[in-house]
Amino acid sequence: MAGVSVVKIRPEDDGMRLNRWFLKYYPGLSLGRLNKLLRTKQIKLDGCRAEASCKLRAGQELRLPPLDNEQQAGVKKDFVSPKDEAFVQSLVIYKDENILVLNKPSGLAVQGGTHTERHVDGMLDALKFEKTERPKLVHRIDKNTSGLLVLARNRKYAELLTKAFREHQLQKTYLAFCLGVPSKKEGEIKMPLLKSGEKSIVGEEGKEAVTKYKVLDTAGNMFSLIAAYPLTGRTHQIRAHLEAIGCPIAGDDKYYGKERQKFSLFSNKLYLHAYKINLSVLYHKKTEISAPLPDYFKQSMTAAGIVFKE
Repeated sequence: MAGVSVVKIRPEDDGMRLNRWFLKYYPGLSLGRLNKLLRTKQIKLDGCRAEASCKLRAGQELRLPPLDNEQQAGVKKDFVSPKDEAFVQSLVIYKDENILVLNKPSGLAVQGGTHTERHVDGMLDALKFEKTERPKLVHRIDKNTSGLLVLARNRKYAELLTKAFREHQLQKTYLAFCLGVPSKKEGEIKMPLLKSGEKSIVGEEGKEAVTKYKVLDTAGNMFSLIAAYPLTGRTHQIRAHLEAIGCPIAGDDKYYGKERQKFSLFSNKLYLHAYKINLSVLYHKKTEISAPLPDYFKQSMTAAGIVFKE
């Protein structure tokens, strides 16, 4: 038949369901149209009838019927301007065959949403480097939180990392510059959290939330630098927990008591930084990656009399 094509399954698509493969490479093809093509045997896999749920293997051949131009849209790509390409590439602090790690600045969203047009997800095509496949998001950090953001460079590591983050196998260390000093220099905050509008609040009916912490330095009773280690992954967990023990994070609009206190010596930003992640469980050897603190973070701590050696 004129226009029939044969496509070989790429290694990066090994294990992908057939319907997801079409969603990736033919985003203009509706599910109804796909099911009709499968039902009428116009799509074949290695010469046999194909099912939407079948899992693909690298090297298999798909026979495809003629598809109009709209359906042959190919992989949908977000246009990345030269300026944004240079910017997002400058955020890379670690790269190997399987992962990338970015040091995300405060104010840059990980994914798009209402009134959010510029975000990491929209710039992923600029992070392919020598590979043909764009990296994949496997976790998120708040828009106003700076620091480590891990990306998977292939399907295998996307699954491994997603599972590891979901099961809290990767120890993460956050640095928080706070107003006030905890009563104990080291401890565990175990307070259940539930969603209330755009916030998470402490409440007995909430989900279990546990954060370990250690005070690294203080400036009298006014300021402290706290290392926080979340053992669960609730929304805004560290921010809500530190507020609950009387040490809200500087620059936090949502978790700062009744009224946020501003200081003329500090930048108008959230002082929470995803500082370190331990990936040893994936690499089977000691592997820790750290993201340098932003300049404004270090300058504000210095102005407050806080000392931290990276």
